Amino acid sequence: MYEPIHTASSRRSVHATMADTPSDFPHRSREEELDIQLAGHLAALLAVTDELRATAPSADLDAAATRLAQQVARLRGGRTQVRSDLVAPAPAAPQPAALHDRAHALAGRALLVAASRADTAVAILAAQRMDAHAAGQAEQRELSAAG
Repeated sequence: MYEPIHTASSRRSVHATMADTPSDFPHRSREEELDIQLAGHLAALLAVTDELRATAPSADLDAAATRLAQQVARLRGGRTQVRSDLVAPAPAAPQPAALHDRAHALAGRALLVAASRADTAVAILAAQRMDAHAAGQAEQRELSAAG
């Protein structure tokens, strides 16, 4: 019926062997993973901000884009985000309300990650962008209701 195994566990020996050899893939710390995730959210927010700047230019959006680009570069170790100086709206550009919705959601994600990694500068920037896009959403609703 059942015969006990008298040799050392093959599973145990495999793990011991694997633990003794360096892995073939790089491991990142939690902090590095959060930096990568935060940089991604901020880069996406920067792209939406650039789209908004193309549809409705403003000094606030210009300043926000500059600050976002600086934070992305800092998180990426000095590598700057590739951006176009001339942002032209696409033929089927989304409505400003949809862009504000997307930007608000991205800023919220960035805020959560920034809070998780205790990055006060990015958390403040993300919260400010959330407020600005919430105001933009409200303004677009008022315009659509009046029009």
